[in-house]
Amino acid sequence: MKIKTKLTLGVGLLFIMILLLSIVGVYKINIMKSDTENILTANYHSLEYCRNMLSALENKSDSTTTTLDENLKLQEENATEIGEEAATIELRKNFEQYKSNLDSQFVASSIRNNILNIMNVNMEAIQRKSDLAKKTAETATIVISIVGTVCFMLAFTLLLNLPSNIADPIKELTQSIKEIADENYAQRVHFEQNNEFGELAHSFNVMAEKLEEYNNSNLAKLMQEKQRIETLINNMHNPVIGLDENRKVIFVNNEALKVSGLKREEVEGKQVQDIAIHNDLIRSLIQDLLKPNDNRDKPQQPLKIFADNKESYFEKEIIPISITPTAEKQSKHIGDVILLQNITPFKELDFAKTNFIATVSHELKTPISSILMSLNLLENEKIGIVNLEQKQLIQSVKEDSERLLKITGELLNMTQVEVGKIQLSLQAASPLEIIQYATNVVKTQADQKGVTIQVECPANLPSVNADSEKTAWVLTNLMINAINYSFENSKVVVSAHEEEDKIIFTIQDFGKGIDSKYLPKLFDRYFQIPGSSKSGTGLGLAISKEFVEAQGGHIFVQSDIGKGSIFSLALNKAAV
Repeated sequence: MKIKTKLTLGVGLLFIMILLLSIVGVYKINIMKSDTENILTANYHSLEYCRNMLSALENKSDSTTTTLDENLKLQEENATEIGEEAATIELRKNFEQYKSNLDSQFVASSIRNNILNIMNVNMEAIQRKSDLAKKTAETATIVISIVGTVCFMLAFTLLLNLPSNIADPIKELTQSIKEIADENYAQRVHFEQNNEFGELAHSFNVMAEKLEEYNNSNLAKLMQEKQRIETLINNMHNPVIGLDENRKVIFVNNEALKVSGLKREEVEGKQVQDIAIHNDLIRSLIQDLLKPNDNRDKPQQPLKIFADNKESYFEKEIIPISITPTAEKQSKHIGDVILLQNITPFKELDFAKTNFIATVSHELKTPISSILMSLNLLENEKIGIVNLEQKQLIQSVKEDSERLLKITGELLNMTQVEVGKIQLSLQAASPLEIIQYATNVVKTQADQKGVTIQVECPANLPSVNADSEKTAWVLTNLMINAINYSFENSKVVVSAHEEEDKIIFTIQDFGKGIDSKYLPKLFDRYFQIPGSSKSGTGLGLAISKEFVEAQGGHIFVQSDIGKGSIFSLALNKAAV
């Protein structure tokens, strides 16, 4: 039987039984009401009239005859019971005699007997009707109880069977769907009812059978694709390690095994943390996995690994793998891939470039210095007097030579930075002395442009742990930039103050400022602000950054268009 038919029959039958119970109850109550009203409207009124006539007969007065006549007329109209009418007629006859002889005790006694007969008839009727009403109530109670019991049994049967008939198949079907979702395609549903659930079970089983057939038919293809991907990964020239969401190694290619010195059976299927305990390379590779995601994007130094019988350089990249499961909106992290890119050829080219620049810069520095010395001799009047045009030419050549000498010096400093040969002499130094040294270097250039150097540094400021020469070079470079980008007859403020365990040096100018979009690239090598009229190599700020960070400090900038720029460098205080 169909579920819809079951529900219709069950609920419909229950509705009919409740309706029948209501009809029977209303019918029986109306019968009881009718019986009660008959007692009130017929018998009770007759008794009331008889009581009034007896009372008038006992208490004789001028109105006795009138009272008797009025109540007798009412009684004649209300004679409804068997024998009551004959008794009432007899009462009328005696009353007529009584009116002609009011003092006759015999007639009065006959009237009393007639009234008592009428009262007895009505009392017997009341008793009879009361018994009938009681019987009707008992019958109504039995009928309503029977119908109510049937309704209760029907409702109880529906309560026990109907929810389970609907919920149990749904529960079984839900569990089977979960099994299918977990790729258990052998799951089947067995409903023997010939209803909607039976049809649903049949459709579900057909679907599961087709899924199982599809899964089995594609298993060989999946295995083939898996082997193809494994072959592809193994033939990659870069080391690759794959981890699942629990950081268990799921694949590793031959290059990764070669550089790590491990065997495949020692790696695959093992927790990468356990492998890292005994392998330094794996330990360095997974360090970033233990960091928050926000810290993984910071620039890192290339890894130096001994591979192919030589020192090789690799750049590490951790690629998080996320997927969005079918019918879901939220992506799910399923693992990470650690990729090492061999940059040894690029590193060798970079070393060659660095050596070439260092060699050329060193070779150029000597002749440029000789040219400057010769120009200084030409300016000496002891050698000979030169005319105005010759002085201008000498000055022009001197400025170009000084610029070339500065460029070669920056290139040499940059090569030291690139090869990691920055020579530092960290010791306690006075911040005020470092600032004064730098201001003396740029004083002439500032005076030529009319820029005032304003120094704000407390004399009792604690010493800074720094290389005085390198720090002074950084301050000088920043102050020259500030002077170049300041307006004529303006000022540059050089200050230093204490902040926790740092000494903060600040160089502030009030020029046109720097657009915020260029600030992130300001300390990159060879970067120059587009549209800038100032010439240079674009290495000064990059070298300054390297010098400051080599001393354990950091450099940063704040700038707004039209308000100028503030360059700051923070260095550690000297130990007391």
